Amino acid sequence: MARIDFDTFRTAETNGAFFVDGDILLELGMRAASGRDGSVDLVAAHMYFNLADRKGAPEAAFHRQDIAGQMTKAEISRALKSAREWLTRH
Repeated sequence: MARIDFDTFRTAETNGAFFVDGDILLELGMRAASGRDGSVDLVAAHMYFNLADRKGAPEAAFHRQDIAGQMTKAEISRALKSAREWLTRH
C-alpha cells in the first residue's frame, strides 16, 4: 500500500493527497475499523469514511453511520475534528 508523507510535504500536490480518491479513503477506513493493521481504531475509521463520502465513495456513508453507533459522542467529535484538519492540510 502506498504511504503519504504528510510531514515532509506540506501541500496536497507534493504529498500525494491530491490524488487520493474516495476508494482509497474507504479502504483506509475499512482497515482501521477491522484492525487489519493492528488494533481497531474507530475514530480513524470514522474520519476516513467521512472523507471517502466527501470524495463520492458510495458505501462510505453507510459504514460511517454503522461505526458511529459504536462510538461515544467524544470519539465522534474527535473523528470530525480530524477530518476537518485533514481537509485543511490538503
